[in-house]
Amino acid sequence: MSFKTSIIISTYNSPAWLEKVLLGYENQTRKDFQIVIADDGSSRETTDLVNDFRKQNGMDIEHLWHADNGCQKSVMLNKAVIHAKGDYLIFANGNCVPRKDFVSVHIRQARPNYYLSGGHTNLPMCCSLRVDDESILSGKLFNIVWLQQNGYPDTAKKLRMVLKRPFSTLFNLIPTKNKWNGNNASGWKKDIIGVNGFDERMKYGGEDRELGDRLKHAGVKVRRVRYTAVSVHLASEMGYVSGAYSPENVAINDETLRTKSRFTLFGINKR
Repeated sequence: MSFKTSIIISTYNSPAWLEKVLLGYENQTRKDFQIVIADDGSSRETTDLVNDFRKQNGMDIEHLWHADNGCQKSVMLNKAVIHAKGDYLIFANGNCVPRKDFVSVHIRQARPNYYLSGGHTNLPMCCSLRVDDESILSGKLFNIVWLQQNGYPDTAKKLRMVLKRPFSTLFNLIPTKNKWNGNNASGWKKDIIGVNGFDERMKYGGEDRELGDRLKHAGVKVRRVRYTAVSVHLASEMGYVSGAYSPENVAINDETLRTKSRFTLFGINKR
């Protein structure tokens, strides 16, 4: 099965982390993809970074930006979906560095009428600050020994960093919540447009899960890639950091589940 692929990366005022993320995508085993950066109002520093990176590396990168007006992440994600050239869309965050086979895994596991649900390994700030170009390009960043030597807690979960095929594939079968995880998920553009994309009423928190619920209500099934599509989540420096979802977001999520909604009136196409 042959198809075009786009990576949609959400970001907001974290250029230092975004640079590491882009280096991770430059280091992929597969190079046949477009990157769309969904920028929810970052300062000029992010624009300069993207322009410089594009010139130096020649990657197919489109930077979408709108003025900062509070959290409008869902609005920007919908714009990115429309602008994406790919038939298949991989979603990630601007602070999640992918392992070199990340894109390859998503493309290899893609199936009609399915979306893929992954996860990430959280790094503490002390460990995140030690992530440099060499650790990304060499793959040391995804080596549990290197991580522990650089501040990764002994008590933290390690399986994503340790398991190799075929065991990682088997661990994907462990039952867990089938949800769209916005920092590591993928699906077909036509399916996402079919449910009218992200609900733009939603601010930060839960917008990805709500989209996934509508996809499931529309008959799109889920495949798990939690242990095979590996990325590390750098500690948040700034941006949308909040402890709990807003009551408005919770209400929208609950309504989607209660009514088994397949479509939002507040998405890509307004009615």
